[in-house]
Amino acid sequence: MSKLSKLEPKRVFHYFEEITKIPRCSFKEEKIVGYLINFAKSMGLEYTQDSHNNVVIKKKATAGYESLDPVIIQAHTDMVCEKNENCTFDFDVDPIEFKIIDNSIVAENTTLGADNGIGVAMALAILESKEYEHPALEVLLTATEESGMVGARNLDGSSLEGKILINLDSESEGVACVGCASGQRDTITLKKEFDEIRDDRDFYTISVSGLKGGHSGEEIHKGLGNSNKILGKSLYLLNSRFDIYLIDIYGGSKENAIPRYSKATIAIKPEDKKKVQYTMVELNKNFVKQLGKVDPDVRINFEKSEIHNKAFTKDLKNNIIDLINLLPNGVSTMSHNVSGLVGSSSNVGVIESKEDSIVIHSSIRSELESLRDDISHINKIAAERCNAEHRIVNNYPAWEYKEKSVVRDIAEDVYMKMFGKKLETEVIHAGLECGILKNVIGDIDMISIGPTMKGIHAPGESLEIKSVQNTFEFVVELIKNLK
Repeated sequence: MSKLSKLEPKRVFHYFEEITKIPRCSFKEEKIVGYLINFAKSMGLEYTQDSHNNVVIKKKATAGYESLDPVIIQAHTDMVCEKNENCTFDFDVDPIEFKIIDNSIVAENTTLGADNGIGVAMALAILESKEYEHPALEVLLTATEESGMVGARNLDGSSLEGKILINLDSESEGVACVGCASGQRDTITLKKEFDEIRDDRDFYTISVSGLKGGHSGEEIHKGLGNSNKILGKSLYLLNSRFDIYLIDIYGGSKENAIPRYSKATIAIKPEDKKKVQYTMVELNKNFVKQLGKVDPDVRINFEKSEIHNKAFTKDLKNNIIDLINLLPNGVSTMSHNVSGLVGSSSNVGVIESKEDSIVIHSSIRSELESLRDDISHINKIAAERCNAEHRIVNNYPAWEYKEKSVVRDIAEDVYMKMFGKKLETEVIHAGLECGILKNVIGDIDMISIGPTMKGIHAPGESLEIKSVQNTFEFVVELIKNLK
């Protein structure tokens, strides 16, 4: 039975609920692509699918709009798949579980996927309807946005004729995004090397939990706890006070999500047990004091672990701990161009334990590519000092603010007439596909809008119901006025 059937606009929420049932983690969009193609076929609409799972669905202009250039409506099909530590949810199989709480749709134990499922749902509702007036529409649904914007960067822009693009991937009703940061993914790899454990040792697991997590761009300025950095600081203090072995380490799951859970296995001398426990109590107190107002539930647990017969070499242990502490994390600079905007930042998002290596993944964002490169250079220097390999995995350009924009002017006029207040505009410290799309399609005029969402990229993500109706009606009216 549909949970959202009584909500307005009915067809938007119909499609959104359908989308929550479809597995669509980044790089795993085959099922949502199949759904979109079946939709296009059922509507008798022209569609294309490329080798990177981008889908374009086209609809002809309504009467009176035939002579106008097409308008591109754009959203992305993948979602960030994050869940609470003890949640047994399987993103590859299970439909998203959510509740209606007050005026919001909330996924309590996982991400909701409103980023950007609600944008896809709005686009489908517009394509389906025979009521709305509009120029020819080119609905562009890109794949793997959340992991390097792979779909957008591999798009054949020549397949699109539109000169105006409306991106539906923003998260605040009544606020239009008109520019965004550039981004880059760096990895640092350390080869695993082991020594046999020959002396008497006790084995323990140190885990960092209780953190909120969140979007590594939109929420980086909040000073939220990063579990990888907290674990790194804890290991540094233990390593400086005691003779410890490091057996394994990992944390986080997505480069673009502030990590909430990290874990390391260590071995200590039995006679150091009491002192190590006191140190853990000290660390807990310190981190609660540091993060109490933004991440009050931060916890470091110290629990017995199974016995191991080998550990990382002393050099590797020291290099891993040093690297985690040296790598830039959080806000690096504030913007000199936009008041209150973060200028550049980095997120040490994932520590990955592979069979033969430890890989640390960082996500860098910046309004200027030169500032982005500065952070990457620090990553490289730290890697070289710690006998590790630094690599740039991918990057994407900034979407620079345009002084003159037809779509922005029309949007501001339409919004004022509809709601009696000014449409706010902003440049954001997060990545949108608009910068890439400008490169692959051409010098198009763009704006990004969307309903209000909270907690994206983290369990507990929510979507404000009333804002969906307001935003959808605004999009419909905006398209109608693009004459």
